[in-house]
Amino acid sequence: MSTSTPQAPRHRVVVIGSGFGGLFATQRLKRADVDVTLVARTTHHLFQPLLYQVATGILSEGEIAPSTREVLRRQDNAEVLLGDVTAIDLAARTVTHSTVGRESVTPYDSLVVAAGAGQSWFGNDEFARHAPGMKSIDDALELRGRIFGSFELAELASTPAEIERLMTFVVVGAGPTGVEMAGQIAELARRTLRRDFRRIDPTKARVILLDAAPAVLGSFGEKLGDRAVRRLTSMGVEVRLGAKVVGVDSTGIEVEREDGTRERIESVCKVWAAGVSASPLGQQLAEQSGATLDRAGRIAVQPDLTLPGHPEVFVVGDMMALDNLPGVAQVAIQGGRYAADQIRRRLDGKEPKGPFHYFDKGSMATISRFSAVASVGKAQFSGFIAWLLWLAVHLVYIIGFKHRITTLMHWVVSFLGRGRSERTVTEQQVFARQAIHDLGDRFHPELPRLTKDRPHEPADRSA
Repeated sequence: MSTSTPQAPRHRVVVIGSGFGGLFATQRLKRADVDVTLVARTTHHLFQPLLYQVATGILSEGEIAPSTREVLRRQDNAEVLLGDVTAIDLAARTVTHSTVGRESVTPYDSLVVAAGAGQSWFGNDEFARHAPGMKSIDDALELRGRIFGSFELAELASTPAEIERLMTFVVVGAGPTGVEMAGQIAELARRTLRRDFRRIDPTKARVILLDAAPAVLGSFGEKLGDRAVRRLTSMGVEVRLGAKVVGVDSTGIEVEREDGTRERIESVCKVWAAGVSASPLGQQLAEQSGATLDRAGRIAVQPDLTLPGHPEVFVVGDMMALDNLPGVAQVAIQGGRYAADQIRRRLDGKEPKGPFHYFDKGSMATISRFSAVASVGKAQFSGFIAWLLWLAVHLVYIIGFKHRITTLMHWVVSFLGRGRSERTVTEQQVFARQAIHDLGDRFHPELPRLTKDRPHEPADRSA
């Protein structure tokens, strides 16, 4: 009588986050002898650099946020779980995550933490109610409703002061996101909407770009920053530097100049594009590992992207602090791939790779149609050539062939013509987050369960 030897379980890799770092780490492990569990709070992979185009009606959310399950459907060793990670236990090697009141615990042998970053209002979180950030699909759809809704309400306004308030758009933050947002709002007003209204003239809308910093696109260098300012100014955007936001309410924003004087700008629609804050999971990891956090909440990692004392835990993307690397997509992509390669090498009994080295492929930002700035190594480009570079690079990194094709078609409509195909807005998009915030502790989304359902509090996936 023959007996079969039980097969040892495969190495379990848990990846937290479906952004660039998490998705590219998961895909890199496709042919590895491991079981990968990707846990994320959303069901999609977000191409965050194009969020501003969703907010201004150029692209639909589906084109920049493909389903994570669809992206990984051919990767048999990967599973996707919906859940917001609430706890990481480094000693027990478990990840706890929950969704709609359902809590689960997933064990790991190796962990890749790529939970990303959120918006930072620099300690003034109350500003978010009236000046939303732009880090998620919800943010972009809310802003789309606010932007297009401001023009609609201006058409109904009864006084010049009210019209001016509704047609004044303030973008806070003169980095790439702020510059792109300000440029697109200006194009929207002066080109797309110019003939759509009868009582107001959209071309008279004011677009103001604010930043406490002394330069626009500071990381691009003075030359490209100055070119961006000139292009924005020619489009009618008012660029105000050295202006610190000290107050925000429903009808305006208050700024403090470098000389200490203050000014109030009457504006209903404000966009916050300044500052990032790493996931709060960084605090948990720091407390358990003894690692330090920087001012943005990013955790200091070893040169191989692991936590001190925990070589099985990798932190990549916007959550890690290493060599002052910027929080951009390429850092996350390269970090995710590096972590996956290290895991594979360990399992194959190979020597680990050397320290992580980031290869800078350059920085790009669009200002308007046919105009952008790009810095690639020592080379700098602006205008139409930079815009073509931006176009090509973004098409390459959009996930999925069909999304590339539909995105290109929308760009043709928006850049060659005047139309923007994604202009549908609803009150729910604009006010749902405020309503949830006002409900406070009374709002607990849960999935109703029948008494015959097996308890899941908490579900332990280690069995």
